[in-house]
Amino acid sequence: MKCPFCREGDFAVIDSRKQQGVFPIRRRRACGHCGRRVWTTESIEEHPLKVVKKDETREPFDSMKIRLGLERACYKRPVSTEQIDQIVRAVESDVYADYFAEVPAAVIGDMLMRHLKQLDQVAYVRFASVYREFTDVHDFVQEVQPMLGLRKRRRKLRQ
Repeated sequence: MKCPFCREGDFAVIDSRKQQGVFPIRRRRACGHCGRRVWTTESIEEHPLKVVKKDETREPFDSMKIRLGLERACYKRPVSTEQIDQIVRAVESDVYADYFAEVPAAVIGDMLMRHLKQLDQVAYVRFASVYREFTDVHDFVQEVQPMLGLRKRRRKLRQ
């Protein structure tokens, strides 16, 4: 690496420090020509993950969009910010673990639906109404019907 100051000498590494195998790595460097010393950081450059939308367009993966969708679905519901954060982190972690370059938007939506169904049923139906593009009350009934049947079976088992 050439010295960024004099552009003449070799910018050699004097010392390296990293935090328990995690990036970024800090390196102390010194120029053999002008003698200047600086710290540099070294990190991994990843290809940004793209989300493939229904219309086949692609856009960068953005966890803020997930958070905003969850916050809208959980508005005025007994769901804490911490619970929303946990879902965002879990989905983001799963997406980066299972997909390299592109992930279908449907996969992300399905992951969010699974988490919301366990967390809050009203938030789940709100999210589903937007995600699945409900057009009338019949769509709502179809989505809620399995949850109602499950609730009735649980009541019978308790009695």
